[in-house]
Amino acid sequence: MSTLNPLSFNSWVQTIGSMAVVQTQETSGVWGFVDAPLQIVLPQILSYAEGRIQRDLDILAGQTSNIYTLVAQNPIFGLPINDFFTVETLEILYMNGSQVVNSSTLLPVSKELIQNCYSGLANAGTPQFYAMFGSNFGDGADTINNILLGPTPNFAYPVRVTGFIKVPSLLSYASIGVADTSFTYISSFLPDLLVMASMIFISAFQRNFSATSDSADMGLSYEKQYQALRLGAISDENSRNLEGSAWTAYMTPTSATPTRG
Repeated sequence: MSTLNPLSFNSWVQTIGSMAVVQTQETSGVWGFVDAPLQIVLPQILSYAEGRIQRDLDILAGQTSNIYTLVAQNPIFGLPINDFFTVETLEILYMNGSQVVNSSTLLPVSKELIQNCYSGLANAGTPQFYAMFGSNFGDGADTINNILLGPTPNFAYPVRVTGFIKVPSLLSYASIGVADTSFTYISSFLPDLLVMASMIFISAFQRNFSATSDSADMGLSYEKQYQALRLGAISDENSRNLEGSAWTAYMTPTSATPTRG
């Protein structure tokens, strides 16, 4: 577990309230800001803070996988757009009942390679390559990420997709009974970073900081501290992903870094 104190939604509100010098109040066990406009903008605060942290860090908790079934004779694999934010690998599974006995990983290539080398049912077979092909066009829903496969599947193969999702927001626990008892990955392991990122947004909201404002240094101070904390968090997440020194869980030393064996 983190050596830092994890933040529930309630403790986050109280911490931000004290740092931003705003009043908070408790209603049915859930804390919120007394200032009505600040209370309204609360979802945007967490959206900014958590979104920024997830873009800055390769968070291990955001990696996941799921198994789907391809459609035979269809070169397009429709992946629900909300299942993954980014796709990392596609893996054809060879099953014996419910047991995976073997698998083959598809290689990511350009759409043009698949279109030129594997178009048409005459070239159907076990897919070996894939390319991201865009969302469903023209229906206004954008519910599917289309993935082009090559060759076109000649069978309804099971396929395991691994990739990244956006980890849950602390705002999802802003309800009675869970506001002070539930935590997210970011609020548990990166609470200091979450507070600093939140304060950057709130500085803009409170003071409208800019080159001509009365509090130009307020947001910059939180930004400077956020950047310092971010560098340490990157090292931690790299170690968790086995992307540390020499592709191990060791943190990168300040001395010479060995190559991967």
